[in-house]
Amino acid sequence: MRTLISHFRAAAARFAISRSVIVPMLIGPIIGAMLAAASVAAQDATNVVTIDNFTFTPPELTVAVGTTVKWVNHDDIPHLVVNKDKAFRSKALDTDDSFSYTFASPGTFDYFCALHPHMVGKVIVK
Repeated sequence: MRTLISHFRAAAARFAISRSVIVPMLIGPIIGAMLAAASVAAQDATNVVTIDNFTFTPPELTVAVGTTVKWVNHDDIPHLVVNKDKAFRSKALDTDDSFSYTFASPGTFDYFCALHPHMVGKVIVK
């Protein structure tokens, strides 16, 4: 019986060492994924145009080719984001709705709100 107990103690000691290695191995990728997601979210936040008080903010945005820009409506009334050259057009965006468009080629993309034409903005893609 004593031999059996000593084997259990030895196994328990090996488990304690293994646990100190396994836990960081499991938690490491989770923390890495969270940091990567935060980095992507922070990067995406710089490519967001907010619609508030009948204005696009920022009114002019410069991005690289391949960048996705997101428009978010924070007004209490709907807005439509429409490119003057018809490259993109959103549906009616109600409060807190969003529209995204990926710019695949360089150029200057002027846009406006189809419901409120005095609302204008520009995306410059380099």
